[in-house]
Amino acid sequence: MGRREVKKKKRRKRRGWKVLLVVIGLVLLIGGIYLFTIINDVRTTVNQDLHEDVSSIDTDETKEKVDQKEPINILLLGVDERENDVGRSDTMIVMTLDPNNDQMQMVSIPRDTRVEIAGDGRTTRINHAYAYGGSDMAVDTVENFLDINLDYYIRVNMEGLSQVVDAVDGVTVQNDRAFSSGSFDFEKGEIKLDGREALAFVRMRKNDPQGDIGRNERQRQVIQGIIDKGARLDVVNKVGDVMDVLGDNVSTNMQFGDMRRLATNYSSARKNSSTYQMEGDGRMVNGMYLIFMSEEEVQKTHDMIVDFGSE
Repeated sequence: MGRREVKKKKRRKRRGWKVLLVVIGLVLLIGGIYLFTIINDVRTTVNQDLHEDVSSIDTDETKEKVDQKEPINILLLGVDERENDVGRSDTMIVMTLDPNNDQMQMVSIPRDTRVEIAGDGRTTRINHAYAYGGSDMAVDTVENFLDINLDYYIRVNMEGLSQVVDAVDGVTVQNDRAFSSGSFDFEKGEIKLDGREALAFVRMRKNDPQGDIGRNERQRQVIQGIIDKGARLDVVNKVGDVMDVLGDNVSTNMQFGDMRRLATNYSSARKNSSTYQMEGDGRMVNGMYLIFMSEEEVQKTHDMIVDFGSE
């Protein structure tokens, strides 16, 4: 598949007065965060506080795909932005939504994956793309690396994860192994997490024998937990809290109208979910740990994303 040309155009803001408009399936957090859009009043928050175009995504082409209910790809960037630090995208997940077969797929790219940074030329960790050039460079780099087209991106500040989880009254996950992280102890089995617990749950990596692979799986679980909670949430009572949190911690190239179309055409995609973790050969190079992905692994991942929903 070829690369896209530079493109963009800001979208409109329209529509009447209806009170219930839910993007049930798309609160995509940390990778996610499922963006609940409900009342007409949230349009301003979405279009002004959350919206940020990137030149590497063709919004006109994306709109056509959504209108025709074709599978779409969304890049979820979980960014640790702390004071006096531009941050790096320690979570990179390509989420593919296929409404025709009621399914979605989440593919995790390890943050230490060795790639050439698009528009920069340096070969280094993929999570440096965000630090070097923000969301635009991160999107471009992922598109080049996997030879795919992305339709939307959602960037979430990981510091805001706890607020998002609290805004939906917590999430439930299935924990595969007992461990401690920070001041929290997590038992094996089904557990309910509040915001601070969820942040500690997804950040633990060093004490996990699977390293990034284990952490990425916990991140996907929290995303799924938010999706499931969003589908049941009394959104009318919670919309103010949720939108306040999103406005402070999320940016995306979606406009309010885009979310409305996703709510109409893609809400069924949450019914069946699958995950995949890219795996490669990790080694130290000049003092930096890098994961080298084989051509076979990159091609396999490309095929999984491009062919999703075509069976």
